[in-house]
Amino acid sequence: MSTVRIPPVLRSAAGGVKSVEIGGATVGEVLEGLTAAHPALRTQLFSDEGALNRFVNVYVNDQDVRYLQEGSTPVEERDTIIILPAMAGG
Repeated sequence: MSTVRIPPVLRSAAGGVKSVEIGGATVGEVLEGLTAAHPALRTQLFSDEGALNRFVNVYVNDQDVRYLQEGSTPVEERDTIIILPAMAGG
């Protein structure tokens, strides 16, 4: 299983956990497993069409999945997936 790190801004939607172990062969499968376990995260991570929200950055072992294969990026059991929502303000 991959370790998914959940940032502080999303932890309330994930029951307060900092990280969770989720199985899946791709980033997309892991994120689907995450939102199945924590349904309140679905609207935070995905658009109504099911695509990853444009303001959500996802990294596998410090590599941005947008420069890999996005949701189809393969993951291994010991990989770490980091979810990082973009912050705006000023």
